[in-house]
Amino acid sequence: QVQLVESGGGLVQPGGSLRLSCAASGTIFSIYTMGWYRQAPGKQRELVATITSRSTTNYVDSVKGRFSISRDNAKKTMYLQMNALKPEDTAVYYCWQTGGVWGQGTQVTVSS
Repeated sequence: QVQLVESGGGLVQPGGSLRLSCAASGTIFSIYTMGWYRQAPGKQRELVATITSRSTTNYVDSVKGRFSISRDNAKKTMYLQMNALKPEDTAVYYCWQTGGVWGQGTQVTVSS
C-alpha cells in the first residue's frame, strides 16, 4: 500500500522560509511524477509544483522564484523549499503521486 507522509509545516513570519518533506513508502518512488498541492480555507486545492522522474520541474506562477521542488530517489523523499513566504501562501500543503495518491497534508501558516 502506497503511503505519503508530509512534514515540515508550521508558523512562519512573512519573508521567512520553510522546507516541507514528503516521505513515500510502498511505491517504486523513482518512476513517478510527484507534486505539491495546497488548499487555503474556502478555496479549491491548487497545484503548486511538480517534478518528473527525471527531475524536470514546473511551478505555478505565484511561487516561481520563491519555491523549489526536489527529490531524493534513494530516500524516497520529495521536498519543497519555500522562501520569501507571503501570507497568501497560508494553506494545507499536500504531497501527491501520479495515480491519485495523496498525503494527509501539513499546515503552513504565514503570519506576523
